[in-house]
Amino acid sequence: MDKRLAKRHKRQVSREKSKVRLSEPDLRTPEQIEAAREASRHDGARGNQPKVAVSGQGFRNALATSTGSAAKTGA
Repeated sequence: MDKRLAKRHKRQVSREKSKVRLSEPDLRTPEQIEAAREASRHDGARGNQPKVAVSGQGFRNALATSTGSAAKTGA
């Protein structure tokens, strides 16, 4: 059984090694990199979105507490 597992592990490792791709170096100039950063940066409009009000309890917790307590008082 150990022999079988060893063979299986060896196959898995060889498959994973074949999938590995080395990353290519960034050939852009520092000016191009800086320009790309500026272009991808958000313009601040994201901060103007309204925030959703969240209560202290979750929706499910509020329902579970109300139905659970009502069942206990009825008994």
